[in-house]
Amino acid sequence: MVSVFIRVLPRRVFFRGLFSPVAPVAYNKSVKPALVAAVIPWVAFVVAAQTTGTHQPAAQWRATFEVNKAHLRPTGTNPYIAMEPGRVLKLTHGRDTLTVTILSDTQQVDGVTTGVLEERETKNGMVVEVSRNFMATDQSTGDVYYFGEDVDNYKNGKIVDHESAWRAGIAGARFGLMVPSKPTVGQKFYQEIAPRVAMDRVEIVSVDETVKTPAGIFDHCLHLRETTPLERDVSHKYYAPGIGIVKDDEFELAEKPGNSSTRHLV
Repeated sequence: MVSVFIRVLPRRVFFRGLFSPVAPVAYNKSVKPALVAAVIPWVAFVVAAQTTGTHQPAAQWRATFEVNKAHLRPTGTNPYIAMEPGRVLKLTHGRDTLTVTILSDTQQVDGVTTGVLEERETKNGMVVEVSRNFMATDQSTGDVYYFGEDVDNYKNGKIVDHESAWRAGIAGARFGLMVPSKPTVGQKFYQEIAPRVAMDRVEIVSVDETVKTPAGIFDHCLHLRETTPLERDVSHKYYAPGIGIVKDDEFELAEKPGNSSTRHLV
C-alpha cells in the first residue's frame, strides 16, 4: 500500500470458487402466497451475500468522494502517506521483502497529475510483484486519493501478467480514498473502485495502536482492516504518523527511515 506508505495490492489472491447454487422454490398450489412472499426475499438475501462474499451491506462503505480535482497534487505531507519523492520504507518477513518507494515520476490519470508510489515484493530473493500506485494529495485537506496502479507479476524472474491493474476513468473505474489526514474510528470507505478488478475497502479500527517491529516500537498508529467483495481474505495494515506503513499483515518495518523517531529513540 509512504512516510508514508501503503501497500496497495500486492499478495492479492482473488477468490474464484463458485458458490453452491441456491435451490429454487418449487411452486405448489397448496403453498400460501404469504409464505412464498416471505421465502423469496430470504433467497435473494442469501444469493446477494454469496455474491459479495460478505454479509456486510456494501452501502456502509463510502464510495463517492466530493473532491475539487484542482486541489489535487502529486506530492503531499499526509502523516500516514507522505508523497515525498525519495522516501523509502523497507519491510520484511523472514527472507521475503517489501520495499515501498516514492518515485520522482508523475502520471496523468483521470485528468489529475498523480505521484507514483512503487511497491516491490520479493519471495526467497526473487521478485514476484512490482506495482506503480498512482496517488494524489488534496492540498486543502491533506487526504490522499488513489487513482489506480500498473502491475507487473513475475514468475521465475519473468513478467507473466498484469493482473489487478486498473486506472480511474477507464472501464468504469473511479478513484477512491487511500487515507484521510485526520482519520476517526469507525470510518469505512473504498480505496479502489474498479468493478471486477480491484475493490479494496477499509474500516478504521483504531488511531492509537502501539506496534512493535524490528525497527522499533511505534505509538499512536492507525489500524486499517481491509476487505473486498472480490475475495474472502482480511488484511490488517498499521501506519505510524510521520513514518508510514510499519506493518502490513506479516511484513514489518525492518529499518528506521531517516529523520524519524520511535519510542526507543526518544
